[in-house]
Amino acid sequence: MTIPKDTEIVEGSLLLRPWRPDDATALHEAVVESIDSLARWLLWCRVGYDLAAAQDWVRRCAQGWTDEEHFAFGIFDRTSHRLLGSVGLNQRNRQHRSAAMGYWTRETCQRQGIAPRAARLAAAFGFGQLGLVRIEIVTHPDNRASRRVAEQTGARFEAIARNRLWLGDTASDGAVHALTPDELGGG
Repeated sequence: MTIPKDTEIVEGSLLLRPWRPDDATALHEAVVESIDSLARWLLWCRVGYDLAAAQDWVRRCAQGWTDEEHFAFGIFDRTSHRLLGSVGLNQRNRQHRSAAMGYWTRETCQRQGIAPRAARLAAAFGFGQLGLVRIEIVTHPDNRASRRVAEQTGARFEAIARNRLWLGDTASDGAVHALTPDELGGG
């Protein structure tokens, strides 16, 4: 099954769609705006993040769609087309029909319910279009905001997995949440 690269998911004021080359400038601006709130958790979100890094990310996301291994969506306001953040499914395991999910919202859009809504939409895409039966969300145990998003999405907390994440040059524990098709309706 080929997943169209022009896939769009719309719900209310949100529009999720694959990254396009002309999104790089908006991505760069959103990341720079959000360094203070995201850098602790997302190693790529650092002072010095430049337009070339944003362009590279957009290119890698397009390749991920081509390879059908990484399905990254920009989260946009449906009316203004302002970039609100990103959500994606990656680390796809075809044999076990599972994937990992990551998400972030730009600093000025945090605490508005955007991430849980977008995560639910991306999960529905994963279950419906990719045939997934499990989506894992792994966060640093201290990342309360991201853990809350996982729970609001309907994912269940399963464990603190030892040395599950690599942050900089250090292994870190990871809080593992998982979402199944049955749970997507709950939350």
